Amino acid sequence: MEKSIISGKTNVCGIIGDPIEHTMSPVMHNTAFRKLGLDYVYLAFQVHREELDKAVAGMRALNIRGLNVTIPHKVAIIPLLDKLDPLAEKIGAINTIVNEDGVLTGYNTDATGFLQTLLEKGIKPKGKKVIILGAGGAARAISFILAERRAKLVILNRHLARAEDLAQRIAQVFPEEIEALALSEKNLSRALATADILINTTSLGMVPEVDETPVPARLLKPGLIVFDIVYNPVKTRLLKEAEAVGAQTINGLDMLVWQGVLAFEKWTGQKAPLEVMKREAIKALAHED
Repeated sequence: MEKSIISGKTNVCGIIGDPIEHTMSPVMHNTAFRKLGLDYVYLAFQVHREELDKAVAGMRALNIRGLNVTIPHKVAIIPLLDKLDPLAEKIGAINTIVNEDGVLTGYNTDATGFLQTLLEKGIKPKGKKVIILGAGGAARAISFILAERRAKLVILNRHLARAEDLAQRIAQVFPEEIEALALSEKNLSRALATADILINTTSLGMVPEVDETPVPARLLKPGLIVFDIVYNPVKTRLLKEAEAVGAQTINGLDMLVWQGVLAFEKWTGQKAPLEVMKREAIKALAHED
């Protein structure tokens, strides 16, 4: 059954971030709501850093049922919430908020969505040397779940202090040794020489800056698994250049869908139509190309 009429009873969900024009989440969620006949609508809201507190106050005031949170707010938003799910609290970043009668609870579905994507590709993180580019909210989620699965992590970030803070945070929870380095060509070259998996959690290469890449092509190698969590474009410059040298590549689309499925289920209490959501995201991205 499909339902698409918006009324005074319609539940509002959405996504906040800056930039936000590239997001595929509205088409994915709105199609899923219609598919299940749910009286929900999903909207995208551009929220600048300095307006974040007002946006959260607006969520309460307007009784918005749920929000996804994307770059650059995944960490900064935490003090503005009432509660955190235990996983989100350990990670120190959230990407999903549920509003229960004015009580805002933060969750992290990035971590589970990322892991689900790896496992579906037959990749088991245990014992693998994993290079993570970036130290923001998505990097926190991914690093945490990989450390839990006993991967060997090297975190590289433009600001070394942020990489060190993240490594220290994870080391407090898990015994694995984690290396933190400044994101430079020299450090990249050394780390990639013995790496099994490379993960880009930065926004480099995302629409509209599609000519950017965090890794010079000459440092990529056959046999490396390269996972770029950017999903727009589906094939970033990093993935194209990795593919060209014989590396295995994974784009950000599956992670996007999985984190969306988990958020959808928290807001609605219904099992999400995963295949429908994935199909709509692919169609929307193909239309943009």
